Amino acid sequence: MTDPVTGGPAAGDEEEPHVVVRDRRRIDPETGEVRPAADQPDDDPVEAVPVEGSDSDAMTEEVGALRKQLDERTADLQRVTAEYANYRKRIDRDREVVVTNAKAQVITQLLPILDDVERAAAHGDLTGAFKSVADKLVNALEQAGLEPFGHEGEPFDPSVHEAVQHDTSPEVSEPTVTGVLRRGYKIGDKLARAALVAVTDVGVAPEPDEPAAENNS
Repeated sequence: MTDPVTGGPAAGDEEEPHVVVRDRRRIDPETGEVRPAADQPDDDPVEAVPVEGSDSDAMTEEVGALRKQLDERTADLQRVTAEYANYRKRIDRDREVVVTNAKAQVITQLLPILDDVERAAAHGDLTGAFKSVADKLVNALEQAGLEPFGHEGEPFDPSVHEAVQHDTSPEVSEPTVTGVLRRGYKIGDKLARAALVAVTDVGVAPEPDEPAAENNS
């Protein structure tokens, strides 16, 4: 009650407690707008509690995914590199075969001329300007990869020798070329022409005749 004289509370009345009402609503009921964070009451602050392990687990998964992608890209690069290296080797090998075949085709047409040169040399007719031209031709063909073979005394090889004559002798330990009728030629590892040869095979020496027994008179 109020004292009519003093205007204050009547004697004997207890002072009413001061009540403070804090509006914690985020939406202003009068305007309907969201209150800024500065207008929010800051008593009894609520601290955010971080969730332990969530960030590290996510980072670990991301690193694992990136490492997997790196391994896949590395494997792809290695496979492409190996395929390209094999492709280059195949191209180089095919190119070498084409060049060798082209050389062989041209050189094979010149082999009869080499046969004439060799026969002329054997008969002593390879002299003067003719010998100079023949020597230049032989040197040019050898530089192109032509290699002659088929010489007396070398072992007989049916893959490169064509035997046209056969004989036997105890003086040889294996089939041996004892005569060359036509020289053979190779171009690198490619056989341009087989050699025509005479071959002597291993033979058994005849046993000596026994001396005739003397007649006693």
